[in-house]
Amino acid sequence: MVSMDRGPVVRRPATAAEAKALAHPLRMRILRLCLDQGLTNKQLAEWLDKDPGTVLHHVRTLVKTGFLVPEEVRQGAKGALEKPYRASGRSWNLSLEESPVPVDAQAMLEAFQAELDEAGPGAASGFNRLALTLNKASREELESRVLAILDEFVTRAPDPDGEPYGLLFAMHRRRSPDPSGGPRRPPRTSAGQDPGSGGVEPRS
Repeated sequence: MVSMDRGPVVRRPATAAEAKALAHPLRMRILRLCLDQGLTNKQLAEWLDKDPGTVLHHVRTLVKTGFLVPEEVRQGAKGALEKPYRASGRSWNLSLEESPVPVDAQAMLEAFQAELDEAGPGAASGFNRLALTLNKASREELESRVLAILDEFVTRAPDPDGEPYGLLFAMHRRRSPDPSGGPRRPPRTSAGQDPGSGGVEPRS
């Protein structure tokens, strides 16, 4: 596979199995919850208010693809042995742009919305929304420069006095107004896909 340098971190294309593993909002949430601490399947099920069997299915998928790593068995509060899982951070080193599986941003958006709702009113430290008109070179430059900044911060050690934050960066095409008055759809390729659909990169 060809490595892609999009900032300080060198990324490789995600395999089909890796892309599929990241295509579910619940799995995205599990990775975020296990980023700073090891959590058991029972703890995850209670936090997410889901059936433990359902959560275990997603946990096993993430373990199989290397996104979750089992930690050493530990003794729980009541003396029972339990197995915690920790996010490996592997998704940060992948690019979905050249994945053999089509990438849908919906899972990432749903996970982001759930985390924002869960954090409660006033959780967002800031929102920025803007529209630009860019050619391919300018779009790639913008994405590369933003990603370089994110790479810099994500590879830093956590601040001892810091608070946990989440961040979602996304770009999307806009429909251009049609001079005749109706919305103008972007051209379609012969395969029925919008050109330049690219990919989104999950950062767990």
